[in-house]
Amino acid sequence: MKLALERLPSGRNRSLIKKSRKTRNPERQSDSIGSKLALPGQDAPILDLVRSFSLEMTAKDVASLADAAPMIPAGTPISVTYLPGETMPARVAAARTVKSLGFVPVPHISARRIPSKDDLVDFLTVLDGEIGIDRAFVIAGDPPAPMGPYEDALAVIRSGLLDRAGIGTVGISGYPEGHPDIGREKLDQAMKDKIAALAEQGKRVEIMTQFAFDADAILDWLARIRRDGVAAPVRIGLPGPASVGKLIRFAARCGVGASARVMVKYGASITRLLSTAGPEHLIESLARQRDPAIHGEAMLHFYPFGALVDTARFIRSHYGDACE
Repeated sequence: MKLALERLPSGRNRSLIKKSRKTRNPERQSDSIGSKLALPGQDAPILDLVRSFSLEMTAKDVASLADAAPMIPAGTPISVTYLPGETMPARVAAARTVKSLGFVPVPHISARRIPSKDDLVDFLTVLDGEIGIDRAFVIAGDPPAPMGPYEDALAVIRSGLLDRAGIGTVGISGYPEGHPDIGREKLDQAMKDKIAALAEQGKRVEIMTQFAFDADAILDWLARIRRDGVAAPVRIGLPGPASVGKLIRFAARCGVGASARVMVKYGASITRLLSTAGPEHLIESLARQRDPAIHGEAMLHFYPFGALVDTARFIRSHYGDACE
């Protein structure tokens, strides 16, 4: 299957993108990500954790990204998911929009959802030739059986196709609370195998975790993988601000712990499903307890759950104006 080479969205979406470009300060385009957030009085541990954050979007979030762009620092990595029901051209168009707005596209590759080697080659060829990417996130994906030749993320990594596309940094998955269908030993071994395979290819590795609500679970997992010799930077997955009901639904879908006790620590009540909860308490707890000597290099990755604008606004309002 050959991909149709889609350009930027037209109509309202294009006007939104133009508007976002005009509102961005060009002097900020060269700012380092490390200095992009700075509210007076912010505690150094919190800023250290938040300042190099990344975001996630789906192929359907192009208009929302354009709206949120003025609140997101230039150079922010933005992952583009590989969900069922979305076409390859739509994923490419989303990655192109990320790049055009001054961010770093990180397309997802869901191994078990790829129908054939030709489909993967076409996808990577367009991403490389038409957009220019140097990062990707490779995951096995949800289907119980592969839809094509790739059993898991390691199979994609070992194929050598990422190298041909010029990808230098590869993200792999991490599960602080475990996986509902995979045991801990198997998860640990899979992580080590992927890191070893990427090291052989000279790739830089980042681990991006499933979202979680419990700082203790996250920090315990970080300490454990560091003891096991895993030194790669970790992007800790956190939910953006959302209704408690939505958070619980996504948690149930993804096998994430959301007991009443955990949610109270997070700052939410399971009896108030329509109320909104943000991750500020979790971020503060992580920042206060994290010890780089024990937990290693860590950053944040926000899952907006379809609310990119709300998530970008939350980050800017709590941790600094990212665009002014």
